[in-house]
Amino acid sequence: MKWKEADFNNGISSVRGVLIYGPDAGQVDEFCDAAVAKLEIEKDNLFALDSDELREKQDALFAESCSPSMFGGRKMVIISNAGDAHAKQIADLVEHPGLCATVVVAAGDLRAGGGLRSLFEGGGKLAALACYTDDARSLANLIRGALSAENGITKISPDAMSYMTTHLGGDRGITRGFLAKIALYVDDKKTVELEDVEKCLPDTGAADMDDFLYSLTAGHIQQTMTALDRLLYDNAQPNMIIRLLDGHFKKLLTAVVDGQLPRLFWKVADKFNLAMKIWPASEIAAVLRRLNELEAQLRTTGMPAEVLLRDFSLKLAVRAAKLAIKRRN
Repeated sequence: MKWKEADFNNGISSVRGVLIYGPDAGQVDEFCDAAVAKLEIEKDNLFALDSDELREKQDALFAESCSPSMFGGRKMVIISNAGDAHAKQIADLVEHPGLCATVVVAAGDLRAGGGLRSLFEGGGKLAALACYTDDARSLANLIRGALSAENGITKISPDAMSYMTTHLGGDRGITRGFLAKIALYVDDKKTVELEDVEKCLPDTGAADMDDFLYSLTAGHIQQTMTALDRLLYDNAQPNMIIRLLDGHFKKLLTAVVDGQLPRLFWKVADKFNLAMKIWPASEIAAVLRRLNELEAQLRTTGMPAEVLLRDFSLKLAVRAAKLAIKRRN
């Protein structure tokens, strides 16, 4: 069955297994943690492994999953980074008559009709929960909830909200980390202004990230690579940059298809407007597919992540520059 967040909150204790998947890796992690908390899983009753270990640790997996806990309480198995290639092994596990554990499968973006989604969306006592990146409305609700309801902030200025909805949303984990930081910063005055938000930029540097994302899609090659240099120098993780790049291209695709400029911070509006004019939807879709492949490469090939990211970013910026020249001519 297909779940939404409310279904997860009310039904996690009644299913044999749940697939938590989608492009927002931070939100996937958040729901995995919530499953552990809601079912009150003790450390000794939790068995976690990466999908790459499924074949190697198959005996241990079934032994843990199909035997009662020695310590009492409910058991849980978490399988990370799963894909459709693992659907048969996971189906054997969740359909095993002796299953004693709740199975949580964490995955990235999965195609509709693929093995994993078909298994969990159509199976009895199984569920699938999609984690898509926050849009402007859901992001604004998340910000208000985290700042106002959870931390007692009494006012968020329109400029501050606009800045946050522009800079956040690609990854739920990054968003919550930033909101926790700004809540501490304004704790004494309980008011969030634009200058507060600008002073509490995420550790990766929102200004540098803006330069990277918007310069890249506008075809400003030198600005793109300089911003990427700064991000990597400040220890930004390549996989996190790739996730934000994925969210940026999805925002661009929505704008190109709808023909409307989304609400943007004024410093980046011109570059995004240019990107809307030069990038056709077909090429954006191709970039999104390549981003999924690149993220998989980082997890499975052992190739240097920084090298892959630099090469990919340069090629994209060059492609955008060629598209811009073609439009001018």
